[in-house]
Amino acid sequence: MGTEITSDDEGHLKTLAGQVISISHYRANLAEYLKNRMAAIAPNLTQLVGELVGAKLISHSGSLINLAKQPASTIQVLGAEKALFRALKAKKNTPKYGLIYNASIVGSAKTNQMKGKISRTLANKCALCVRFDALQEQEDGTMGAKHKTYLENRLKLLESGGQVVKGKAAGGQRKWEPNAEAGGFNAENDFASKRPRHE
Repeated sequence: MGTEITSDDEGHLKTLAGQVISISHYRANLAEYLKNRMAAIAPNLTQLVGELVGAKLISHSGSLINLAKQPASTIQVLGAEKALFRALKAKKNTPKYGLIYNASIVGSAKTNQMKGKISRTLANKCALCVRFDALQEQEDGTMGAKHKTYLENRLKLLESGGQVVKGKAAGGQRKWEPNAEAGGFNAENDFASKRPRHE
């Protein structure tokens, strides 16, 4: 500072500036690659939480199938395992969120209580979306977009002081009905019933 810049200093500065520019270009290319890959691998999860949070969840689980096997309660605290086990050991309050804290819907909640409530609902919707993605049920991402709209409306309702209305069916869940095209249970395909009995 306050001295003449020599040609040697100028060369070092130009080299550093060139490296910064190349790194920023590489970062932009990497972000575009991640966006395209996540849209192809997990479109519903990407629509719901974004490509960066979705990629972190998949990476932390090991694979998309491993993430699909996990319940919503595990997805909610994924990334906060140390805090979870520390809290269980000390018999304190467990963490409300892990990696999904970085999702835009959780960040838009005003209070910590609202963040906890919305992260639980978000984890439920993530579990549904990731199972659809893993089984390649819906590849256009409409389910993820639908759930994101639902979460945004739910957050507005909770923050305005409204009450969440539970489902009309017993236990708040809709009764399961078999698919008409399935045709019922086929005993011929059941390998368990074909085992020989030991007399």
